[in-house]
Amino acid sequence: MDKAERQQVEELRQQVSSLEKQLEERTLQLQEAQQELGSLNYAISHDLRSPLRNIFGFAHLLSKKYGDRLQGQGLEYLEMIMSGVARMGRMIDDLLTLSRIGRLEMKKETVDLSAMATAILQELQESQPERQTQVEVAPEIKVTGDRQLLQAALRNLLDNAWKFTRDTQPAIIRFGSRQEGDRTVYFVRDNGAGFAADQLYRLFNPFQRLHLESEFPGTGMGLAIVKKAIQRHGGRVSAEGAEGEGATFYFTLGES
Repeated sequence: MDKAERQQVEELRQQVSSLEKQLEERTLQLQEAQQELGSLNYAISHDLRSPLRNIFGFAHLLSKKYGDRLQGQGLEYLEMIMSGVARMGRMIDDLLTLSRIGRLEMKKETVDLSAMATAILQELQESQPERQTQVEVAPEIKVTGDRQLLQAALRNLLDNAWKFTRDTQPAIIRFGSRQEGDRTVYFVRDNGAGFAADQLYRLFNPFQRLHLESEFPGTGMGLAIVKKAIQRHGGRVSAEGAEGEGATFYFTLGES
C-alpha cells in the first residue's frame, strides 16, 4: 500500500469514526427525547387528569345536592363547567393516543380493511339508528400492516365522515381504493360539510378545527392521529373537498 492509498484509508477511517460519533450522539438525543416524552405522557395522564376529576366531581356533587336551589343561569353555568371538563378529558385522551401511536411497536399482519370499515360503520349506524345514511364499502381490500394503527386511522376517518354528514340528506359515505401506477390509494369519501380549499394545510395538524364546537363537536385531533398512524406505515395522507360539497381523504401504505 503506497502513501496515497494509506492516506485515503486514513481519511475513510476518520469519516467512519465521525459518522459513528454522530450516530451515538443522535441515539443519545433520541433516548433523551423518548424519556422526556414519557415524562410528558405521565404528567398529562396523571397531573392533568387529577384536577379534572376533582372539578368534575365537585360540579357533579353541586348539581346533585344543590341543583334545585340554583337559578336557570346557575344550572347553565354548571352544565358548561361539566361539559368543558368532559371535553378536556377527551382532548387528553386523544393527545395520549397520538403520542402512543408514535411509540407503538408495530406488528405486521394481513388486515382486512373492508371488514374493519364495515364493522366501524355498523357501530356508528347502531349508535344513531334514526339517521338515514348510505354506506358503501368496497370488498376484499386487504393490506399488510399493524392492525391497531390501521384501526385508529380508519376509525377516525369514518368518524369524521359520519360527523360531517349529520345534516346532509341523503348522507353517503364510501370507503374504497384505486390504482395509481404501481401503488394503491385508499380513500374515505363523504358528501357532508366539506371544507374550504385554503384551509387544507390545517387539516392534519393537532388541535386544528375548521368548524365551531357548537356546529360539530370534537377535539381537533382525529386527523392528526390518522396522519401519524399512516406515516408509521411509510404512507402519506391527503385530502380534497369544498364547502358544502363533501370531502375525500386519501392514504397510501408503504414500507415503514
